[in-house]
Amino acid sequence: MKATILVVEDNPTNRKLVVDLLRYEGYEVVEAVDAEVAQLVLAGPLPDLVLIDIALPGMDGLSLTRLLRTDDRTRHLRIVALTASAMKGDEQQALDVGCDGYITKPINTRALPALIAGFLRNPDQRG
Repeated sequence: MKATILVVEDNPTNRKLVVDLLRYEGYEVVEAVDAEVAQLVLAGPLPDLVLIDIALPGMDGLSLTRLLRTDDRTRHLRIVALTASAMKGDEQQALDVGCDGYITKPINTRALPALIAGFLRNPDQRG
């Protein structure tokens, strides 16, 4: 059985691209448009991996990651930042708050399946 992945992305075009790619690879995908919806989703069965956009409306992805890392139930989730933020220091900031990896946008559609598979096998892989 393939892994379940939660995609937290507010941009409908970006979310559809990631979701479609992951579903094509056979993953079960759950979608959230912001951190608040993600928290509701995470109150149920936990996914195997969470892809979080950093620039979300309301609570941003880094704050959500920080919050998830403080909760006993979600602290061990594999969390990967999915972001257009590619400035020097952005990746380190994401890793410092508890992200297991960092994937930049625009998404390389050919590389994404292998990156996701790698994160599922080894959460210490960097994208």
